[in-house]
Amino acid sequence: AMRLRAPQFRALFTPGLRGVAELFEKKNYELRIAGGAVRDLLSGVTPQDIDFATTATPAEMKEMFTSAGVRLINNKGEKHGTITARLHDQNFEITTLRIDVVTDGRHAEVEFTTDWQKDAERRDLTVNSMFLGLDGTLYDFFNGYEDLKSKKIRFVGKASERIQEDYLRILRYFRFYGRISEKPGDHEPNTLQAIKENAKGLAGISGERIWVELKKILLGNHVNHLVQLMYELDVAQYIGLPLDGNLEEFARVTKDIQNLSPKPMTVLTSLFKGKDDVTNLDLRLKISKEEKNLGLFLVKHRQELTRAPGPEPLRPYQDFLMDSREANTNSKIFELLKYQGEEQLLKEMQEWTVPSFPVSGHDLRKMGVSSGKEIGTALQQLRDEWKKSGYHMDKEELLSCLKKL
Repeated sequence: AMRLRAPQFRALFTPGLRGVAELFEKKNYELRIAGGAVRDLLSGVTPQDIDFATTATPAEMKEMFTSAGVRLINNKGEKHGTITARLHDQNFEITTLRIDVVTDGRHAEVEFTTDWQKDAERRDLTVNSMFLGLDGTLYDFFNGYEDLKSKKIRFVGKASERIQEDYLRILRYFRFYGRISEKPGDHEPNTLQAIKENAKGLAGISGERIWVELKKILLGNHVNHLVQLMYELDVAQYIGLPLDGNLEEFARVTKDIQNLSPKPMTVLTSLFKGKDDVTNLDLRLKISKEEKNLGLFLVKHRQELTRAPGPEPLRPYQDFLMDSREANTNSKIFELLKYQGEEQLLKEMQEWTVPSFPVSGHDLRKMGVSSGKEIGTALQQLRDEWKKSGYHMDKEELLSCLKKL
């Protein structure tokens, strides 16, 4: 059997984990690292969060932790078999091995088991179905490690069965494909067939869950390939994407934008032809207000708010920002520049400090303009002059301008 000795693995052994491991060992319960963390460790990546699996039941864990004086954090996970213990300022989420008894494509009823292979069988993808003993031994029932090394994304067992247990797995397949596969188009035909046949199951999945996965797909590799595939396999319509999405524009934007760290919404908006597409997406996925506003902003301004010919290409964006009365227009303009693939202008715009208008009503009063209405008018005229000068005129120049006016 393979034994992992990577530094990322050794680094996990904090005082907290050593304490937890000792308790399990004393009681002869098995404890292993499970799922995504194993995949990360085998790829040489330090996992963000770690799930543990055990042969101990939730009741046995509670008894063990309580008698050792370990604090339990009250999570809602217990009915699924998950107990969260807190030791040395660190949380440990530990789940009893389980078998899905019945599933409705969203939720499963589970029964506990001590059979590691049975638990691996109900996980989604082979690369996510491995366990790692605390001594570094790899337990891999479905060739997940081989698949990881050859960068293959495959469902555990029969694709259609795994998908029918939870239709969101269709999107998880795309997400991990974008994360692990080297090139687009490297799919098993029967997997694509299973996705196509089960696509409409996504209609029953909540918008929030879909949006979490979709955002990760939009920021991963092969995004153009994967979204085209969503259209070919009939997935798009069930996750809030427009029926006639603009795939040519999407291909252009995803090619130009990949190194500019865009927001997911910026990438997605290139599919949209108009603001209705943003509204429909919001109805289906319940996106945040900020995401919705960004989508509407890009759809509205992507064509006419563009670089100026001549020596001051940034001027239209700067003028727009100076005239805007809204909060965070700045960040929306950055996203617009990314959308347009304007890498150089984006850099310049990010370095540009918004100048503050040098003249106030107080200055005008000192010059003898007294009525509020006249002050308002004069300030607006001076603002226009200031804007024409590229925001370069200072207070003196502007006030002498006022004398001419």
